[in-house]
Amino acid sequence: MPNIGDKIHELRELLHHHNHQYYVLNEPQISDFEFDQLMQQLIELEKEHPELADANSPTQRVGSDISKEFEQVKHAYPMLSLGNTYNEGEISDFYTRINKQLIDEPFEIVCELKYDGTAIGLTYENGRLLRAVTRGDGVQGDDVTANVKTIRSIPLNLKGDYPDSFEIRGEIFLPHKGFNALNEARMEAGEAPFANPRNAAAGSLKMQNSAQVARRPLDCFLYYMLGDGLPSNLHSENLEKARSWGFKIPPHMKVCKTIDEVYAFINHWDEARKDLPYDIDGIVLKVNSLEQQRRLGFTAKSPRWAISYKFKAEQGYTKLKSVTFQVGRTGAVTPVANLEPVFLAGTTVQRASLHNADIINSLDLHQGDMVYVEKGGEIIPKIVGVDETVRENNAPKVEFIKNCPECETPLVRVEGEAAHYCPNVSSCAPQVKGRIEHFIARKAMNIDGLGIETIDLLYKNGLVKNVADLYALHPMQLTGLERMGDKSANNIIAGLEESKQVNFARVLFALGIRYVGETVAKKLASAFKNIDALMNATLEQLTEVDEIGERIAQSVLEYFDNELNRELIDKLKQIGLQFQLSDEEQAQHSDALEGMSFVVSGSFSSFSRDELKSLIEKNGGKNLSGVSSKTNYLVAGDKIGPSKLAKAEKLNITIISEDEFKQLINQ
Repeated sequence: MPNIGDKIHELRELLHHHNHQYYVLNEPQISDFEFDQLMQQLIELEKEHPELADANSPTQRVGSDISKEFEQVKHAYPMLSLGNTYNEGEISDFYTRINKQLIDEPFEIVCELKYDGTAIGLTYENGRLLRAVTRGDGVQGDDVTANVKTIRSIPLNLKGDYPDSFEIRGEIFLPHKGFNALNEARMEAGEAPFANPRNAAAGSLKMQNSAQVARRPLDCFLYYMLGDGLPSNLHSENLEKARSWGFKIPPHMKVCKTIDEVYAFINHWDEARKDLPYDIDGIVLKVNSLEQQRRLGFTAKSPRWAISYKFKAEQGYTKLKSVTFQVGRTGAVTPVANLEPVFLAGTTVQRASLHNADIINSLDLHQGDMVYVEKGGEIIPKIVGVDETVRENNAPKVEFIKNCPECETPLVRVEGEAAHYCPNVSSCAPQVKGRIEHFIARKAMNIDGLGIETIDLLYKNGLVKNVADLYALHPMQLTGLERMGDKSANNIIAGLEESKQVNFARVLFALGIRYVGETVAKKLASAFKNIDALMNATLEQLTEVDEIGERIAQSVLEYFDNELNRELIDKLKQIGLQFQLSDEEQAQHSDALEGMSFVVSGSFSSFSRDELKSLIEKNGGKNLSGVSSKTNYLVAGDKIGPSKLAKAEKLNITIISEDEFKQLINQ
């Protein structure tokens, strides 16, 4: 029988292999269930044998909740940006310069897609990921290794005949599918959606909490190697070799021997990019020979041996027919430009978001204007300019409305925010219907049979004005609706009854409190245990909960300050919805740490930081984000943050180890 160390090593190698098959090759060999079973085995073995911990184990891809400032790391090789070209003439000039500097020596150009994400440099030593650093200012960047380890397509351990030490660079990006899912989740939580995948990828990579990064579907293509002892003098061959070591190398590259081949590649992808599942904004051209690259050298800002060709953003020219205003679930009012149809980036565009009043003013938009439209990030249509030369005389300026387009209530604009809001929460139709639609959603109450169309019918027929009214519905009322039979009506009633068993955290999420998404709802439910404690919480008590900042806390306070919301909760309580942790959930809690506040810093052998913080909350304690005079204990693990340690010593805060924390709970 293999010993424990061999078994752990075998499981790690197996999981690395299947991870590569799934995320890099897109050729899974086992089911998700089988993968999860292997992962669970490894997690349990590593918990039982912390002395065999490995920072590059597959179990480390879930991320940590350590919150820290990123360390600045100097690049071993400057991470310069590329010069941009925008037409064939500039490509020709680049090609001529290379030819002249190499004194008519034959050369090849490798053409690659230019991915629209955020640049990263990965350093490997002895086949293991050592460090991941952002571009920064080109000389130094942020060490984001913990976040990058959560990206499944980046190998933590290599296979094959790799060099002892080298750096490989690439682009971290969000595919369209992941970007859309991320934005849907943000809007569900009442948060503003990301404008494009590039911003979302860059923002995700710089999050302080790698456990949150792990929940974002980031991907990465690697496209350039640096270091001594590389396998080949040709850039293209090095990438193919890197592919065999486990890296996700871009599938679309071409080694070109003539400038006409370069043009053909550019022209092909200017059209074919519309069919890609991710964004590109151009083509990168690189001299293939590394020896020729060295001779060509660098300018102060960019390499002489590489350049990027930027695609022109496909632009449409059309007429603005009107501007309408939409009201969302949270009351935010969004202006929408209605356009004469124009074909753009593979689709017919008739509407474009104008975002807010500031955007309208910056465009100086007038009724009937001829406008230029682009697809931001190739996804969201937007107006980027106005042709003032053909504007009709006396055309009225587009003004942001002062009253809600649905209920005529005067709009408000919160200081520091770009959006205008309708404050008529209780009877503004889109807000009322939006909250009910959110309440019945799969991730909230998951009420079978109810959908957006049914909610609209119920509202129009005066049968529901809030979520509590759903539970007063009778099958006879439902069968009187259009396209509603007995079976459908009974399914809805049964679904409503079943929803009374949905746990407290999901009920809290279903209420639709602004900024309270699934994760925040779970944190609040665990910390306060029942709705009454949460309703009566102070700002200070709310912000003491892990990951709850002042913005979320203020939103929670405002929600419960509204008497109508309190009345709604009273009705839902009487109906029988779950507004406290269940007996089973309560059994996992105690008051052993009641009244105590903790700061957790460092890494631990028996718990992850998330598990340790969860234990504190379940036992009645509070997690604080930073050391202050209100801290009772600093739980110190390995590699504890020096600033927290110094501050705790200065304030005479009791510093305890992992074992001492266990004793505290047991007492």
